[in-house]
Amino acid sequence: MPNTDIPRERGLRALVTRHPATIYFVVTFAISWTGALSIAARAFMRGESLPKMTGLMMFPIMLLGPCLAGIALTGILRGANGLKELLTQMRQIRLAWWYAGLLIPPTLILTVLLVLKTCVSPAYSPNHFFIGVAFGVIAGFVEEIGWMGFAFRELSLRHSELSAAILIGLLWGIWHLPVIDFLGTASPHGSYLIPYFLAFIAVMTAMRVLIAWLYANTKSLLLAQLMHVISTGSLVALSPPAVTARQEAMWYGMYASLLWVVVALLVLKDGVHLKAGRAASAVPEIC
Repeated sequence: MPNTDIPRERGLRALVTRHPATIYFVVTFAISWTGALSIAARAFMRGESLPKMTGLMMFPIMLLGPCLAGIALTGILRGANGLKELLTQMRQIRLAWWYAGLLIPPTLILTVLLVLKTCVSPAYSPNHFFIGVAFGVIAGFVEEIGWMGFAFRELSLRHSELSAAILIGLLWGIWHLPVIDFLGTASPHGSYLIPYFLAFIAVMTAMRVLIAWLYANTKSLLLAQLMHVISTGSLVALSPPAVTARQEAMWYGMYASLLWVVVALLVLKDGVHLKAGRAASAVPEIC
């Protein structure tokens, strides 16, 4: 009997080769949103509003999307060598000033909150929930296998790093849609959900450009993962617990504005390819 598996495998590989990023996004959203819906289905069928704990439980399931899609498509497209390279990038440490970039999220968050606390309201006082950084660990290390390890790599082969990062950032922000009203400290956001969501997407897109800037210059997936960890962890650890939904949308918007100022400075310095000349090639690495 003829082996029909080989033509199917070749056809699948050819399809992924033609549209790697598109397939990645479709598969990622399908896995993540289907998983989220499965958690929320019981409440929806009963016509009940989702408890916050149920909403938060949706997020760990959603993390499987970027991770599984990234690993599976890397295996299909590049085989065992591609998976080995992906693992190598997760162990790659660049001994240079690039790690100072990890200070950007907490520094800007604290700047926004302390200015608002002083000039507007004590409600903006930063939280000190430092164990909250742990919430970013799983998200950062799992998600970036797909977002940077696969999607950014494929898109940046066809487009500039900047345009690739912005597209991924926008889709990354939208990817959070099933759990968006359970994020932050002012949940639920009521009539301010849309302003909060737009500010959140602006934050995610700018942060994605910063993550891409680090990755483009170091080829270290580990550094991209750490930047994600610090970004998410800082939001959880420092977000003011007493703000209203309107106030939360406001400070997220201000934080997004500062992030985009940093992004603009980087683009002026390095251009749309986000690479800092020959500096990265001279940096020693440890695998």
